[in-house]
Amino acid sequence: MSLKNVRLEVMQFLEKDVDSLIEKYLIPIEKIWQPSDFLPNSEGNNFFEEVREIRELSQELPYDFWVVLVGDMITEEALPTYESWLMDVEGVGQVERNGWSKWVRQWTGEENRHGDVLNKYLYLSGRVNMKEIEKTTQYLITDGFDIGTDRDPYKNFVYTSFQELATYVSHNRVAKIAKEKGNKQLAKMCNIISGDEMRHHHAYSEFVERIFQVDPNQMMMAFQYMMKQKITMPAVFLREAGNKIGTAFDEFSNTAQRIGVYTSRDYIDILEKLIARWEIDKITNLSEEAEKARDYLMKLPERMLRLADRVKIPENSFQFKWVEPARLK
Repeated sequence: MSLKNVRLEVMQFLEKDVDSLIEKYLIPIEKIWQPSDFLPNSEGNNFFEEVREIRELSQELPYDFWVVLVGDMITEEALPTYESWLMDVEGVGQVERNGWSKWVRQWTGEENRHGDVLNKYLYLSGRVNMKEIEKTTQYLITDGFDIGTDRDPYKNFVYTSFQELATYVSHNRVAKIAKEKGNKQLAKMCNIISGDEMRHHHAYSEFVERIFQVDPNQMMMAFQYMMKQKITMPAVFLREAGNKIGTAFDEFSNTAQRIGVYTSRDYIDILEKLIARWEIDKITNLSEEAEKARDYLMKLPERMLRLADRVKIPENSFQFKWVEPARLK
């Protein structure tokens, strides 16, 4: 049987548990928070006062913070790309609407609120160039992405396990900076977004755990494959209007590292957490090839730490079209 068919068989075997996993990790629409819970009430008498407060508090936040917040928002707003990619994964029945496609649709519904609330906040803040941001968002959706997983569910679930934890780290750190600057409402908003990301991380991590139980050799190989080629961030093709694909991502990444929102050390820490979560060192009865993959994974964090110590982050801020310094005065 081909690897593709084996993976499809495993996905069909695990599908019986998807409804219980949805109940465990996703929150019903009537119970979950909505963007309007964190934004000025446009129907209320105090709307303009609440907007004025957002604009005043926004002046306390530095340039690099706004760059990271904008980049995080654009990444969240590119959700159509992520949903269409996951809907094409082997075993996800988009046409017959099986359990896996049900998961993807409900996960997408939760994730959609993140870009929505951040977008509205940025618009109300008056501190960013919304038209340039909107152009970048459209470019990112138009350009798509390639995360190196093909249609393989094993690789895709490694990717989402990693990436959901990475977005948790980013939103959580942004929340802490906002709180330190006295912006409690923005801090609360970013903190609750990070909570969603952590729930989703646990869900995708459990998907991988369940695959390890029924197909440990190929799951180990998929994990090694993804870490060997490195996890590509979903906004890797990020660009501003008039520039080439990917030209903005490195500078956005440098900014996030400079203010400690997401660093190369965080990448390594996430890898270590996944190795521990999936108990890679304790999995038995592996093939010779899978054992070699396990050895590679166990040694990888230390190797990456040595490289991380050599990374130099530029001290000067790159001038993005999204955030104009004059608006921050």
